[in-house]
Amino acid sequence: MSDIIGKTSAESLEKAQSGDSKSIETILVECRGLVEAIAKKYSDSPVEHEDLVQEGMIGLFKAVRSFDKSKGASFRTYANTCIDNAVQSAVRKVTRQKDIPKNDVVEYQEEDIPISNSESSAEDEYIRLEMLERLSQAIYDRLSKFEQDVFALYMSGLSYGDIAEKLGKTEKSVDNALQRIKNKLIGTV
Repeated sequence: MSDIIGKTSAESLEKAQSGDSKSIETILVECRGLVEAIAKKYSDSPVEHEDLVQEGMIGLFKAVRSFDKSKGASFRTYANTCIDNAVQSAVRKVTRQKDIPKNDVVEYQEEDIPISNSESSAEDEYIRLEMLERLSQAIYDRLSKFEQDVFALYMSGLSYGDIAEKLGKTEKSVDNALQRIKNKLIGTV
């Protein structure tokens, strides 16, 4: 993350925002340490550290897609906020689940969960990033240009009203687009 403010990283960020998967991958790898550090702050939560890191990586991905340098904040500051919000959201979600009636909870079967080493190899990291890239591409391949725009703005945390205003559409058309997106992506993930 040390170079994320520099010229090289600024260029990578611009390429990533225009959809260059190699630049996205570079930023995700560079910022992994920041994500790890933020996730570590929540080590006393009921969520596993690696799950927090994954949520933080999703927050970082959203930050890359939605960063607007004209707002005055540095990418590092913006990414830090997005990552922290994603991790906090995951912790809140798990904490809320204690209110779910026990008959609605499906217990996991321990034998179904592969045992993994807490330290991932470079090969594992490469495979994980490649899978993330493929998932991202699969999502965008299924969406129209308007749906891609709506999805990106929605993932950046904007409300229906804000999305409608930015795109010059009605809130109803944004809602309809999000419903179509949901239906298209059910088979993706």
